[in-house]
Amino acid sequence: MPAPGGTRGPINGLSVDVEDWFQVGAFETVIDRGDWHGLTMRVERNCDAILALFAEAEVKATFFTLGWVAKRYPAMMRRIAAQGHEIASHGWDHARVFTMDRAGFALDLKKSREAIEDASGERVSGYRAPSFSIDQRTPWAFAELAEQGYAYSSSVAPIAHDHYGWREAPRFAFRPLADADFIEIPVTTAEFAGRRLAAGGGGFFRVLPYQFSRWAIRQVNRRDDRPAVFYFHPWEIDPEQPRVAHAPLKSKLRHYTNLDGMAGKLQKLIADFDWGRMDDLARGEALRAIALAV
Repeated sequence: MPAPGGTRGPINGLSVDVEDWFQVGAFETVIDRGDWHGLTMRVERNCDAILALFAEAEVKATFFTLGWVAKRYPAMMRRIAAQGHEIASHGWDHARVFTMDRAGFALDLKKSREAIEDASGERVSGYRAPSFSIDQRTPWAFAELAEQGYAYSSSVAPIAHDHYGWREAPRFAFRPLADADFIEIPVTTAEFAGRRLAAGGGGFFRVLPYQFSRWAIRQVNRRDDRPAVFYFHPWEIDPEQPRVAHAPLKSKLRHYTNLDGMAGKLQKLIADFDWGRMDDLARGEALRAIALAV
């Protein structure tokens, strides 16, 4: 719940993409998956810090978790669930959806869901693709998610970006399948001078002034009368994480900029707006879709 004086409006979706510092897209060409087991893991300590931050602010969120992480940290997964947060899937090992065919994607979904549900004891109904990698190249992805029983996804970034993006996708929640109730909830964008701007968290939130994110979410809540979707990663609140010296300069700038200020900015954001779990947001957006169809 927001602090006194916070901005009232729609209940926005607060989410954490649970992956460790070495599992990110920025380092995928310089850190081999085969080497992950030998690296220093910091995801548990960072998730515990996030849980403390959320408990202090009295907010609930969704933790989109890699199956690889869930399998290794079942106690952490149970702590997240016990505190009332939603457990959802972020795939198995951060492979982007457009690097797989449908059969490979189906196996990735099944393997990760089983690991996450076994670790947490919770049913998984939500999914977020690594690096928002559902786009025009993966027309089968939504159908596969619906077929496997997922209720919603938050896997589309309706922008143009060098790593991801589906510029032509709708900005707000939509039903991608005519024969299913499955709903997609894109990450938040704002509009300025005819341009669509990424405004849903991650590196954009760390690098840009806080006032930009507050303006963007207010635009979505007030002008568009829609909930925003915000995400961040556990490693983003960890300025003491290991440094990857041999990574490209652009990747290092993206990954390490303003880590020391992230926790404070998050506290401001949580206080300024109303936040909740993504599954609750999905149910509300599904009801909106039904009302508009009548």
